[in-house]
Amino acid sequence: MRTESGMNMDGALQSPIRVMIVDDHAVVRGGLATFLLAYDDLELVGEASNGLDALTVCERCHPDVVLMDLMMPEMDGATATRLLRERFPHVQVLALTSFKEEDLVQGVLAAGAIGYLLKNISADELVGAIRSARAGRPTLAPEATRALIQSATHTRVQPLGQDLTERERDVLALMVTGMNNSEIAEQLIVSRSTVKYHVSNILSKLQAMSRTEAVAYALQQNLVSYPKERS
Repeated sequence: MRTESGMNMDGALQSPIRVMIVDDHAVVRGGLATFLLAYDDLELVGEASNGLDALTVCERCHPDVVLMDLMMPEMDGATATRLLRERFPHVQVLALTSFKEEDLVQGVLAAGAIGYLLKNISADELVGAIRSARAGRPTLAPEATRALIQSATHTRVQPLGQDLTERERDVLALMVTGMNNSEIAEQLIVSRSTVKYHVSNILSKLQAMSRTEAVAYALQQNLVSYPKERS
């Protein structure tokens, strides 16, 4: 059964929201097309199988909202979104994908998408997001919101030494015992030049002026355990 047409605040009928689907899977496009038929205020005006074709179809069909897949041949969804928004700034793009990785979320939102949805979204949620996009209101799947929060957390300033490699931590642990470069090289069965290289990286990453300062900071921040007495 078809829903009632959308109305404005005065109760007058609004023109249908012109929707375009961009997805490289014909089955997905077909399913979305069938879904749109159930709503009087939504109208399918175009389809494209990749981002490159989307540019041409968009110019021809003049959609209000584009449902954009992200992983496609020829041109990915983020690139297509950026180009669409540059050429047709009145068109709103909703990313509709199966992926929730941080870089994908950030990439397409930075490109100008107004929302990020996963393909397991319910029909009511999708139609609500399309209507919101037409009105200029963003919609984010909970998974996308979490990805952005995690990304923001990861980009905060981390304590010095968090970027030490496993080998650099090995070298630092031996520095804490008081070993010099030759002794560390013998212990790790590497050349002295290799140890010197690692020590230089350690001092740089810990912003230390000397080995003593690096060792003191490492112990203070528990980057390595305090060694037992050497016999």
